[in-house]
Amino acid sequence: MTDNDITQRIVEFLQRFSAAMGVEAQVTMEQRPEGPRLNIAGEEMEILVRHRGEPLKALQHVVDMAFGRRLPDDQRVFVDALDYRKGKDIELRQMAKLLAEKAKQTGLDQQIGPLNPYERRLVHLAVAEVPGVTTESVGDAFSKTVFISLRK
Repeated sequence: MTDNDITQRIVEFLQRFSAAMGVEAQVTMEQRPEGPRLNIAGEEMEILVRHRGEPLKALQHVVDMAFGRRLPDDQRVFVDALDYRKGKDIELRQMAKLLAEKAKQTGLDQQIGPLNPYERRLVHLAVAEVPGVTTESVGDAFSKTVFISLRK
């Protein structure tokens, strides 16, 4: 099964999911190096971004369980609705860089979290773009806090 076949099956799954909810939706796909990014749009799709996006996170988990292991290498499927996660990702990256600069200026550790693995990865990558600082995830569960500190 090719990457395109898997992506098409995910799109079809999301369309059936939307139909089962009784809402009209359009699923668009953007192929990125880290994996396909699917966005569900439609007038009633705000239902997925309510309660701080918890329904969307649950849908992401279902898609990961059903299709995640079929993608090559380290690729991952990203499911979004109304570009909600895209906006949140941008905000999180900006916050991480701001905290990295603050750690650099003050010498004091900064922290952000608790974050899920995907969010932590965004923070680590954003802070890596700021010279002189480093990150560390701390915690023992799914949600961990990321500490940003001066590189020693």
